Amino acid sequence: MPHAHGKRFRKVAEGFDAKQLFEQAEAIALVKKNATAKFDETVEAHIRLGVDPKKSDQNVRGTVLLPHGTGKTVRVIAFAKGDKAKEAEAAGADLVGEADLIEKVKAGFTDFDVAVATPDMMAAVGKDLGRVLAQKMPNPKAGTVSANIGSAIRDIKAGKVEYRLDKTGIVHTIVGKASFAENQLAENVAVLIDAIVRAKPSAAKGTYVRSVTLTSTMGPGVKIDPNKLKTTA
Repeated sequence: MPHAHGKRFRKVAEGFDAKQLFEQAEAIALVKKNATAKFDETVEAHIRLGVDPKKSDQNVRGTVLLPHGTGKTVRVIAFAKGDKAKEAEAAGADLVGEADLIEKVKAGFTDFDVAVATPDMMAAVGKDLGRVLAQKMPNPKAGTVSANIGSAIRDIKAGKVEYRLDKTGIVHTIVGKASFAENQLAENVAVLIDAIVRAKPSAAKGTYVRSVTLTSTMGPGVKIDPNKLKTTA
């Protein structure tokens, strides 16, 4: 049974052609205009890449610091001990601990967005929380396992986002809020696309960026012409 959209969505969707390809700036303006919900909608980018996600040499994953942040307050927990725990607290981690924090998460604590850890904590974290944390497991590629834990936490709080390929070859990432100015969203999108283009695996063949769609939480997707992508705003 097809998903039934509400009246507000249908009204917005009637306003433009969902198949049409727009310039980057036009797409951003449309997404902002279409974000008419009663809350500040999150703006997301969905980027389809011409790679085979089943092949490890074609995996695309990394992090990028968005110049204007995500507009979200990110709750960070840190697995660290001694001086590194103090460093994590000073950097603004919401909760810091070692065995005690492992037990708390094991017991069902989920009130956080990102988990970070120092390398010396990873054996215990991996052993006890591998299944529990799943996608939130600290990972060196995501910048969430770091000896320099204070800097990692500050970056995450400032708007560092992870991008990674899903099973269907699409990267989904937050690029800000609908309340952001158009130029702020434009700069965030440009920095993200630049990072993904730089992360192109050497094994990837053919067209790399197949499609780019911007959308807000409650709004329809707006397609950017992949031939006119701007990697600098």
